[in-house]
Amino acid sequence: MEERRRSPRHRALKGARIVFNHGASSLSCLVRNLAEGGARLEVESSLGVPNRFLLYFDDGDPSRTCEVRWRTQRAIGVAFAGPSDLRAD
Repeated sequence: MEERRRSPRHRALKGARIVFNHGASSLSCLVRNLAEGGARLEVESSLGVPNRFLLYFDDGDPSRTCEVRWRTQRAIGVAFAGPSDLRAD
């Protein structure tokens, strides 16, 4: 399989929260790998996770606006869309 990422991803095990619906809804997740441009998130279920959301890291790293690039039942691949934006749905 050909590598298509612009920057390499590094293994990670960080807690985070997927926040959407103008901050009214959130889900816990684990960041399993991380790169400058995106991440792989492990979730209980990807059902109901919107295609655009905010990702808040439990360790205090800056939050990021994410756009879903792929999903399976328990994982989501995201691209970082830019700085965090509380208007992300």
